[in-house]
Amino acid sequence: MSAAENSRNYNIVKVRDDNQPVEFVQEIVDSNPQFIIKDEQAVSWCPDGTFSALDLRSRIEPWLTSLFQSEHLSLLVGSGLTTAIQLASCGSSDNGMGKFEPKSKYAEKIKVNAAASASAANRGKNPNFEDYIRVMCELLRGLEILGEDDDAAELMGEIINTIDDFTKNISVIENQIATAPEPQRTDAFNKLVLFLMSFASRTGTRDRLNIFTTNYDRLIEAGADIAGIRLLDRFVGALSPVFRSSRLDVDMHYNPPGIRGEPRYLEGVVHFTKLHGSIDWIDTDSNIKRIGLPFGAQDIHPYLDAPGLNADSSKIMIYPNSSKDRETAEYPYVELFRDFAAALCRPNSTLVTYGYSFGDEHINRVIKDMLTIPSTHLIVIAYGDSMGRIMRSYYGWGRANQISLIIGADVANIDSLVNYYLPKPAIDRATIRMAELLRQRYEQPKTLKKEEGEVLADDNTFV
Repeated sequence: MSAAENSRNYNIVKVRDDNQPVEFVQEIVDSNPQFIIKDEQAVSWCPDGTFSALDLRSRIEPWLTSLFQSEHLSLLVGSGLTTAIQLASCGSSDNGMGKFEPKSKYAEKIKVNAAASASAANRGKNPNFEDYIRVMCELLRGLEILGEDDDAAELMGEIINTIDDFTKNISVIENQIATAPEPQRTDAFNKLVLFLMSFASRTGTRDRLNIFTTNYDRLIEAGADIAGIRLLDRFVGALSPVFRSSRLDVDMHYNPPGIRGEPRYLEGVVHFTKLHGSIDWIDTDSNIKRIGLPFGAQDIHPYLDAPGLNADSSKIMIYPNSSKDRETAEYPYVELFRDFAAALCRPNSTLVTYGYSFGDEHINRVIKDMLTIPSTHLIVIAYGDSMGRIMRSYYGWGRANQISLIIGADVANIDSLVNYYLPKPAIDRATIRMAELLRQRYEQPKTLKKEEGEVLADDNTFV
């Protein structure tokens, strides 16, 4: 069966003590969903080959709850999150990375090399915006070296126009979500908030959650604002935040009433990193600034005319894919990827990927390096694996015991995740205490031996 067929028809789950990924399909029996294991695959916890959504929840949710309380927790978000929220709010989806047609005299060469770039990244032969921009930037540098000033100027103009069109597409997506009909918009943002809070609900005594994203939009920032999550990034400033190279362990504390000299960590604080930049990051020649672009703004250009920016579309810090290492070595991306590697590659670290298709080799190498540490764990949550990159990485890396999989339209859609499989979006001490009491009161009875003539007061004494 092909990867595309597998993604379309089957869900894949591997959690807890599963030795192999379990493939299954959902069927509706008497108006109730039922899961049927593929080809009578032998599964220890499901001997008859069928199980319910409740059975699956009992395997996934406690497992994720445990891993989410790891000493170090990171979340890597790809375009799948934007797609899910856009679909929930608007009924359709578009990640803004659609078809692009180069127009310069070098158009055919650009197409060929962009297709080669996509193929090298195991993304098929259909290049996206990032592939085209990367190739065009390489060609531009070559023309400048050769002294082909006229051709270089023409190509530079096309690059600016391409970036301009791309940022407009991203702005349109944000606007569609922000202006969607009220019931759908509210429901979509509620799902986004529940999703983020499932990860961000960590006690202040634990290491902060790290959120990394390859997306250029501000959906995560919008969701964090609604949820009351405080995002800590490398930008410093109020009116015109500036990107800082130095990464200090900046955090947020508070002083409890009646306690002096003992500040406590504030809950709901997250370290946030956009690995590929953002549509509201502007290169001002001397600094990288984040402009005050409202979520859902239809056009970025009015905000580029602010005094002191001196910017056009070419100054927007959105970067091509990182398949070429030299690109990630350029400022500020080297700093961002250094943060990514530092957060992941340490003992007792758990990384959750959502909506990331494993199409960025530089990111993949960091994840692979993380798994060389025995106490680390990777959780892959994806709507599908149409290109087969996730499963190739799973089998190729040889770290099956450190990888959990939740893949498929029936288990990894945003509704199922927030309603059934992700941990409760709260630091629920009451639930924890209740579980402890229940365990203490209702464990198996002690094995008691009666001596001859002795009467025990209670044969149902529990440990």
